[in-house]
Amino acid sequence: MGKIFLTLGSIAMALAVALGAFGAHGLKSKLTQEMLEIFETGVQYHFYHALGLLAVGIIAKYLPNSSLLSWSGWLMLAGILIFSGSLYILSISGIRWLGAITPIGGICFITAWILLALTVWKGF
Repeated sequence: MGKIFLTLGSIAMALAVALGAFGAHGLKSKLTQEMLEIFETGVQYHFYHALGLLAVGIIAKYLPNSSLLSWSGWLMLAGILIFSGSLYILSISGIRWLGAITPIGGICFITAWILLALTVWKGF
């Protein structure tokens, strides 16, 4: 389990850096200030939760059979895809209804961190 989340976290970090650079350099002159801020919010949460995936991978070395830890990692990944992904698409396309699914990703993030806390509390 640790290897998969370390790999996913590393890939997610690389994508966050690339998307952050794309937003700062490629989109700055193409988006309104509001849409650029939405894109940057997606990048910010993408970074936080890519780091969370790395934390899950590291903790998995010590708690390799924890189903709560596994759920935490998968929910962080789902949150990146749903929360950040919907903000990326919304900001570039202007499709406003995508904002309605963004909170689902936020719920994934919150649940993931609660499960990570429970894992650490129970496992250490």
